[in-house]
Amino acid sequence: MKIKIEGMMCQHCVGHVTEALKNINGLSDINVSLEEKCATVSGNVDPAVIKAAIEEEGYDVVGIE
Repeated sequence: MKIKIEGMMCQHCVGHVTEALKNINGLSDINVSLEEKCATVSGNVDPAVIKAAIEEEGYDVVGIE
């Protein structure tokens, strides 16, 4: 699953998003890219849960594929 994220400005932001995703049960292979402004994850998790976790950290989810 690819999650497009707006608002990440530095590696500190990447760390926040990564930790938020790691706290969701059922996700694996988490990779957050500042350059691509996205995260890729594996797992069977409701996209709404992923969106809420990222937005709770202060970033905008603009798409989930």
